[in-house]
Amino acid sequence: MKVIVTVVEKITSEAHIDIPDGLNQSAIKQHIVDRYNSGEMVTDMNIFQVDFESISAWIVQKQADAKREVIK
Repeated sequence: MKVIVTVVEKITSEAHIDIPDGLNQSAIKQHIVDRYNSGEMVTDMNIFQVDFESISAWIVQKQADAKREVIK
């Protein structure tokens, strides 16, 4: 029997970054978004919490026929 399992987790990461002094709240938000979108912040992020959300499994009976069962 073949089973395809999908796990959904909520991952909380934390990054400690330096930002220029004197920015207002809007500019700080934009600076953080820009760092994240550019990929610069990804290497700084450390996963410190993972919350389990759900798990589901597809029991594959035949190549063209699959039955989906949800495991909670």
